[in-house]
Amino acid sequence: MPRIILQLQPDGSQTVATDEAGNAVALYLPESAGGTQTGVRPMQMLLMGLAGCAAVDILMILKKQRQSVSDFRVELEGDREPNKEPSLWQQVRIVFKFKGEVDAEKAAKAVDISMEKYCSVAETLRRGGASLSWEVVVGESTELPKPPHL
Repeated sequence: MPRIILQLQPDGSQTVATDEAGNAVALYLPESAGGTQTGVRPMQMLLMGLAGCAAVDILMILKKQRQSVSDFRVELEGDREPNKEPSLWQQVRIVFKFKGEVDAEKAAKAVDISMEKYCSVAETLRRGGASLSWEVVVGESTELPKPPHL
């Protein structure tokens, strides 16, 4: 059974969530709670989880189909319910970008299979009322500028 521990850092600036394997993520803590507004916001973490969940399925499917993915990127943006607490995701738009020796039809099929059948995060969001839409792009640049802190 997965085990997550969330701990307030000694300086009170943020919380850090750690899983049973020791993998850690700094989570956002607003100034009103004593934090410095650094780290990932929990609702954005959910979208990150969606990207990661789909990526696992998609890359495994394409590997089995002997597709050679040299680069892969997932871009997500979403809208949350306005003026509500809790404010759930209403719409999430996703772009899956591939580079390499990748057949566009196989990439699109792998994405559809993941998003409609295997990705538990996608289904969790749908059951929460979110509408998910996606597109697949093969061959365009997937490079991101390096974040300033790396």
